[in-house]
Amino acid sequence: MRAQPWPQVPETTGRAARAAAAKGPYPLAMRVRDELGELFADVEFAHEFGARGRQGWSPGQLALVTVLQFAENLTDRAAAHRVRFGMDFKYALGLDLDDPGFDASVLSEFRTRLVAHNLEERALDLLLAALKSKGLVKAGGHQRTDSTRVLAAVRDLNRLELAGETLRAALEALACAAPGWLCEVVPIPQWTERYGPRIDSWQLPSSQAKRTEMALAYGQDGFALLEAAYAADAPVWLRELPAVQILRMVWVQNYTRTVTETGPEVQRRESEDLPPSRLRLTSPYDLDALRPQTGLMVDRLQGSHQRDLRPGGGDPPGCRRDCSRLRIG
Repeated sequence: MRAQPWPQVPETTGRAARAAAAKGPYPLAMRVRDELGELFADVEFAHEFGARGRQGWSPGQLALVTVLQFAENLTDRAAAHRVRFGMDFKYALGLDLDDPGFDASVLSEFRTRLVAHNLEERALDLLLAALKSKGLVKAGGHQRTDSTRVLAAVRDLNRLELAGETLRAALEALACAAPGWLCEVVPIPQWTERYGPRIDSWQLPSSQAKRTEMALAYGQDGFALLEAAYAADAPVWLRELPAVQILRMVWVQNYTRTVTETGPEVQRRESEDLPPSRLRLTSPYDLDALRPQTGLMVDRLQGSHQRDLRPGGGDPPGCRRDCSRLRIG
């Protein structure tokens, strides 16, 4: 990374974004750009991010995206989508309208490097200094948001999306491969409502209490499905489906289940109890990234469904490709 001046808003981007914002509340991202200007200068990160290697995304721009995704309750995937398609984010970052943006994994890698070099507090200091210089917060005033909370909240949102979408993907695969079996082991109407739409197609709750409740519900449902798939009377090939194996690995990495006097108790793993980021599964669909970690032999995604193949070749008995019977996916 080489330090770069903060890009000016391209004329076409500015004109389109201001026209779109004229009839509604002025977007936060555009207000930040207008009032704060160069919020995160690359020079603040140049030493830690280095100058070798190919030119990548500006650390200053990624820091701004991180702050905006915290403020607007966005996962990495949703934030990357906003950079790619949202005129307000393009305006804030000084991008052309046809700029393709970046992959969501870039944000996770950026946060990892921030923490590794102890830069998270510096990024927050830059934000507070800019806010104070514009009179948006009073000097010496109490600021409830700190860097630890920003990074923790963003990580929490991404883990919640991962859990829900991994479980949904497993249900979709099982609905295709063994619809009759699935009907017998899960409450189809309730689970169809909960896991029918893709998790990244709607905004996750902003309330921490509701996010915690949702995460535990995902955890309990996932353990129930795994217990059914690994039961002695379940077809052995069910647990060999790639989507079911991925579900098991994601649950091992993100949840614990303890047997108590009142029954099994499901809990999310705390941040310090998670595996290293290089070993952590971050998506049930990034098959190229999953292969070296899992050894799974799976086809690439085709259309909107993952084609799970039975080990040894051939489709599982009773496989249904349309998945329409159960209305999952």
